[in-house]
Amino acid sequence: MDVTADLFAGIERLKRERHAIVLAHFYQEPDIQDIADVVGDSLVLAQAAARASADMIVFCGVHFMAETAKIVNPGKLVVLPDLAAGCSLADSCPTPEFGRFVRAHPDHYVISYINCSAGVKALSDVICTSSNAERMIAHVPAGRPIIFAPDQQLGRYLIKKTGRDMLLWPGACSVHVIFSERAIVRLKIEHPEAMVLAHPECEERVLALADHVGSTSSILEYAKKSLAPGFIVVTESGIIHQMKKACPDKMFIPAPPDNGCACNECPYMRLNTLEKVYRCMCDGAPEITMPEELRLRALAPLQRMLELSAR
Repeated sequence: MDVTADLFAGIERLKRERHAIVLAHFYQEPDIQDIADVVGDSLVLAQAAARASADMIVFCGVHFMAETAKIVNPGKLVVLPDLAAGCSLADSCPTPEFGRFVRAHPDHYVISYINCSAGVKALSDVICTSSNAERMIAHVPAGRPIIFAPDQQLGRYLIKKTGRDMLLWPGACSVHVIFSERAIVRLKIEHPEAMVLAHPECEERVLALADHVGSTSSILEYAKKSLAPGFIVVTESGIIHQMKKACPDKMFIPAPPDNGCACNECPYMRLNTLEKVYRCMCDGAPEITMPEELRLRALAPLQRMLELSAR
């Protein structure tokens, strides 16, 4: 590919020629967010994928997200710019081990966070996102025990929020568990006017410092509506692009990890680039595929989530 090509114009041309839609997560690099037709969190993107009329869905996120788009769109071409864009949280819950865990607790209702593989979805009763997890839990009868997987940090947060005792799978997101409590306290001292906004995948000690805990969409909306002049953002730093666009007069400070690295950027999310988006639209690859039997089993709990979220 000619490196001097106007990638933005080229992608717009390919959208028309291939009848394609580009979906991008908040954690993608700014250029990818800017060329996307829909930018959002996992719930928004799952809903957008379910109603997409395009022939090609270009999913700029990680593998489980593109898998979700394929599950709800079996007849469409779903491509992921870099097939190596995985997820540490999804990887922490292998399907065979989770299957044994579920079978060991046959009386439990299984709620799985959308950040999991199609195989884990297929073992679940309903899927949730951080935006709608409380609603999914509320639909489980009070006396029914619950398994929540794979994120134990989100699970602990939901136990506190809902009062429901849940059996947690011990998974975690490598980005969200590395934020430094000490560094956030220092930032609060340096910027006393700034509010702390945190994602519930963070550890309890970090969430205790937050003024608001919520999904990426919730964090963005809170920043828009708040009168505070600045915010310390405790989630993957990609969301700050949308925050700055929505609130150019406000200050946004990415919370640092505890080891001085750039670990507040998801290495998997950042594998996708504008060049790879262009190339995958040209080639119609890498394509997301899966056995139909697996797709159908994973579809049922996803449809249940989408139906309950629409009520």
